[in-house]
Amino acid sequence: MGMPITVDIPGADRAGMIEAVFAGFMQVDARFSPYRDDSEVSAINAGRRRPEEASPEMAEVLALAERMRKATDGYFDIRRPDGQFDPSGVVKGWAIQREADRVAAAGIDDFYVDAGGDIQTGGVDGDGQPWVIGIRNPFNMDEIIKAVAPKGRGIATSGSYIRGDHIYDPHTPGQRISAIVSLTVIGPDVLAADLYATAAFAMGPRGIHFIESTPQFEGYVVHPDGTALQTTGFKEFVIT
Repeated sequence: MGMPITVDIPGADRAGMIEAVFAGFMQVDARFSPYRDDSEVSAINAGRRRPEEASPEMAEVLALAERMRKATDGYFDIRRPDGQFDPSGVVKGWAIQREADRVAAAGIDDFYVDAGGDIQTGGVDGDGQPWVIGIRNPFNMDEIIKAVAPKGRGIATSGSYIRGDHIYDPHTPGQRISAIVSLTVIGPDVLAADLYATAAFAMGPRGIHFIESTPQFEGYVVHPDGTALQTTGFKEFVIT
């Protein structure tokens, strides 16, 4: 999937489950990658396959994307400016949530699944303590500026400091988003957190206010001058 993936399942005899999770991520990459000529996404973009012939997994992702487009006044849009579609903004959170659900369905309560910094946890870590997630300083990747305990909720960060300007405002696609550098969202699960983090980042500086007004979501945004702003309830998750 072109990003680091970390899976931590405390306890003995978990190797088989971890292997199953990584196999699941590989299957997602094979189907959804816009960089693979043999993926279903590429087949649809090239006209070799019609959207109405999509696999059940693709149909689910496309339906999620359309619901988000409507819920965010078009700020979440998987259509590129060139007309092709790239569902990566849905797929990462969807894949993490799918694999976390796989682990939970096996009767495992304690787990950590992280793909590219978007994370779903369950239970406690190997020391029996709540999972604690660090939010990186976008200006110094070796520094943590906040530590939060998601308490079983999902956490996702969107920004331009690692992958460059890969998120844009669909209403003004030729204009880069420069008023914010990173935006972290805590939501009911990692899929929801990832979707809303992407949409809010596309909104620029008003994205944090969108998160503030959305029930069950909290956020933390960093500006180019190093200042930050957080939603009212974000403090409930902050450790340091």
